[in-house]
This record gives sequence, structure tokens and C-alpha cells, in this order.
Amino acid sequence: MIEVKNLVKVYGINKAVDNLNFKVEKGQILGFLGPNGAGKSTTMNIITGYISATEGTVLINGYDILKQPEEAKSFIGYLPEQPPVYMDMTVKEYLIFAAKLKGVKKREILGDVTMAMESTKLFAMEDRLIGNLSKGYRQRVGIAAALLGKPEILILDEPTVGLDPKQIIEIRDLIKSLAEKHTVILSSHILQEISAVCDRIIIINNGNLVVDEMLEDLNKNIADAQCLVVTLRTSKKIAEDMFKGKDYIREFEVVDSADSGCVDVRIFFKDSADRREDVFKLIVDSKVVLLQMYNDMKSLEDIFIEATTPVYVEPEVIVSDETEGKVCLTDEEYDEDDIEEVEDDMDSETTEEDNNADKEEE
Repeated sequence: MIEVKNLVKVYGINKAVDNLNFKVEKGQILGFLGPNGAGKSTTMNIITGYISATEGTVLINGYDILKQPEEAKSFIGYLPEQPPVYMDMTVKEYLIFAAKLKGVKKREILGDVTMAMESTKLFAMEDRLIGNLSKGYRQRVGIAAALLGKPEILILDEPTVGLDPKQIIEIRDLIKSLAEKHTVILSSHILQEISAVCDRIIIINNGNLVVDEMLEDLNKNIADAQCLVVTLRTSKKIAEDMFKGKDYIREFEVVDSADSGCVDVRIFFKDSADRREDVFKLIVDSKVVLLQMYNDMKSLEDIFIEATTPVYVEPEVIVSDETEGKVCLTDEEYDEDDIEEVEDDMDSETTEEDNNADKEEE
């Protein structure tokens, strides 16, 4: 349905999208994630043809969005972050107007508008001015406009931003119902929303693709990363001997605890079975005091933070016989005598400036 190839978008000296590649298959619900400024909205705007890419191509059902815009856009229904609705129009008037702009055939307009209002549960509001609606209902109007023309693809950019919890649940349920008949790309900062609605997740950071996984596989990886943490009042040696060689333990690590005289043990198991009872019996049989036990499981939030947090690499300082006694600044080398000479020059310049200032005061 959608194929993004080597997508690049540059604004001045800033690269908003950097060689982005992914595909969206028919019937998928894709969650598009990333921190503010990651390039999500820019990518959405390029896919929908609102802006052009600096490099790369976007194919919608085989049509190039830049070279064949009318054919490509006929498959797309788009809800931008701020729905472009007219506050002085009624809901029905606006949807009829939007259908005409989309090129829906005259004889099909009323049928399309009725279908869109039915899908978004807007019939009770059809004669209300949009300006008098709550933000949640305005979002529904925006989604209804995206449905006009029966597009196969729905692209929703932050559809629940600024909504209260009740409105978020309503819009989330609406998106789930729409996903039964459409391929959906959903951009959101609300990770619970993505995990509740989507079956595939993409995370981008600084315009780069950093995560692309099916939610089922991601949940399996999260489960595999789950570990049991126990705090014991004992030594590292005793703790290591206690857990070593147990057939249900894949690996474990023992570290000093924040509590004096205690250790924390992180235990990873070979299967997904609940092993707390086995571990508890092992600790009791070893006559060791157990202070706490809890499951430590990664969440989607943890994966998001790991994927979008920059890694600081400490610069490497190389000292050799050739560089000994020298100070390295950028790409040049300076002897210590050179540094002292520069410092003497700076001191003499400072003294000269002070003398000139004293003369001016006299």
C-alpha cells in the first residue's frame, strides 16, 4: 500500500528526515512514534503530498506521490494535527464542502457524507456549528472529512492531542472500528494508545528509523527481557553459589544493594513460567533473609526512551611517546613550551592594557 524509499527532507542546514525507508502493507495499523522534532509530522506531510521531499520517493499503491499526485492522493484520507475545519459552518455543510473539494462525484456526495457521519457518530451534531462543538467532536469532524471519498488509507496525525481522558477513549474506539476497513497510520505521543490500537510500531528519532517491529514480536521481546529481582541480606559469594546451576535460570547477576550488607540479584529465566515460588523456596532452604522480591518488566515506554535517548561517547585520549609532553587541541599539537609562551604573551597584553587604562585616568 505505502512504500517509503530513501526519504530525505532538509530545511536549510537541518535534516528533518534522514534516509527513511519502510513499507506499510494492506490492512495494517501502524503506530508512528518519536519525540518532538523527530520528523513525524514532516514524514506524514510528505506521504500525503502536502510538501515535497528533498530526496527519495513515496509510492501509494504504486503511484508516486510527487509525479502522480492525483492518483496517489485518491487512496488517502488525512487528518492533520489541527483539523482544517470552518467554525462558522455546520457539520453537514462542512462535510459536503470537503467532499466537493475532494472531487467526490455529485451524485455520491450525500451518500459519502452520511457514511462518514455514521462512522464517526456525528448525526446528532449535523446541524450544529462546528465552532460550538467540543474539541473531541471537532476531531470527529476532521476524521469524518478524512473518510470522504472512501479512501483505503487513513493517516491520522496526533488525533487525540488536547483531549480529555473520556474523549481519548472515544476517539481510540473510533479508530479501532475504522481499522477494520482501512489501512491506518497513527501518529501519537500516547504510548498506551499505540499499544491498544496498533499491530506494528515504528519509532523515529532525528529523522532516522530506530525501531520497526510488529507489536506481537515487541511484546515477546519485552516478556523475554522480564526478570525477577530479589534483595537478600547475604554476601555476593553466597548469593552466586545459591543460584548457580539451577536448570530454570537462564542467567543472573549479583550487585551490591543500597541496603548495607545486602545484595540485589536480577534473575532471568529460561521460560515465561512464574518462578517466584521456586526462588522463594530456594532462598528459604538456603536460610538467607529475603528483604524484597518483585518482577522487573520492560514497558513500551522503556523501549521508546532507550531508542530516542542519545548515547554520549567519552572522547578517547591517546597518550604515546610521540605525544608525551604535548597538549593536543583539535587536530594540532602544541609543546608545553608553546603553551607557556602563549600564556606569557597574554599576561603581557593584560599588563599593557592596565597601564593604558591608568594613563587615561591620570
